Amino acid sequence: MSTDPLSLAFGALADPTRRAILARLAAGEATVAQLAEPFAMSSPAVSKHLKVLERAGLVEVGRHAQARPRRLLAQPLAEATEWLAHYRPFWESTLDHLEDYVRELKAERAAPAAVPQKRASARRATPRKKT
Repeated sequence: MSTDPLSLAFGALADPTRRAILARLAAGEATVAQLAEPFAMSSPAVSKHLKVLERAGLVEVGRHAQARPRRLLAQPLAEATEWLAHYRPFWESTLDHLEDYVRELKAERAAPAAVPQKRASARRATPRKKT
């Protein structure tokens, strides 16, 4: 298992449940019970997801009396975004090429197709078979 911060962040973000947890934490702190509410899973299952997010540095545990609310840490997300930004020109170029291709396909479909017509003289020149 890789331990570099970027790999940990992308590994944590690979799961849709963890992404949903991060989206909820973007709105503010929440306890494990609060985070488990929208999911059809137990609090211990959510806790396992939180451990992955904590190892990746995306979530930290706070302390308010007896409660241990989790909160989002943005730094690893910023690092992942920075890494992805290097590939933005490639994506945009690829999308531009795709847009050009789609435009060409639409133009081909919109243009009337040239249907070759048989010449009458060519049909007459072919002898018929007698049966």
